[in-house]
Amino acid sequence: MTMMLSGRIAIVTGGLSGIGAATVARFADEGATVIAADLAAAQDGLQAAGAAFHYKTDVADAASVARLVDAVVARFGRIDILVNAAGIGRDVPFLETSEELFDRMLAVNLRGTFLIGQAVARQMVAAGGGRIINIASISGRRGNAGRTAYGASKGGVVTLSEVMAIELAAHNILVNVIAPGPIDTSLAQQMHTPAARQRWIALTPLGRYGSPEEVAGAAAFLAGPDASYMTGHVLHVDGGLLAGGMLPERTAIP
Repeated sequence: MTMMLSGRIAIVTGGLSGIGAATVARFADEGATVIAADLAAAQDGLQAAGAAFHYKTDVADAASVARLVDAVVARFGRIDILVNAAGIGRDVPFLETSEELFDRMLAVNLRGTFLIGQAVARQMVAAGGGRIINIASISGRRGNAGRTAYGASKGGVVTLSEVMAIELAAHNILVNVIAPGPIDTSLAQQMHTPAARQRWIALTPLGRYGSPEEVAGAAAFLAGPDASYMTGHVLHVDGGLLAGGMLPERTAIP
């Protein structure tokens, strides 16, 4: 089997759970050396963990991000791929959203993407190129009730990524976005009540939640050779949700 990421050095933030963990596993299967950067990692420093490495990182803290990037470059000499999958979310109505919640959501989801994206991009400029893949959400593409802070942060990730793509193209750094729909992660299980799950399924043309592995497959494509002429693109991995209008009544879901 051809491993399309063979020899690549990749950082995946939020790499110990959900979409991030699935991406770490997929990239390792594709031959990459993968560093799972996550607040849940046991300690600072590169720790070997099977086919990958762990590094404790708070993406919202510039000093923590700098330690991660310095450690990876010192160990491997370069960073070829960055996937920003770290994120938090809560469903809270607009009138009930506190300043603290709003600030924390933007700190992790948007500021974190900016901080590590900038730090890694500086290394990629020196190395002659790379790939950055930022995980947003369909909630950053359309208004969803209860998503004041989450939607604002993910909409910011989309626009930030487009600016990055424009400015970094001259350095052979491709920046793209994945905007997942409802994905069956632990975060979604916390955020979505049983009734909310049924509403998401009813609105999704494919009639189901996606899996973290399906998002990881999209990330592997964007990191690989077949996406060499793609930058500034938002790839919706959403079961058709964003495109969906009035859906016919279903008697059965395949």
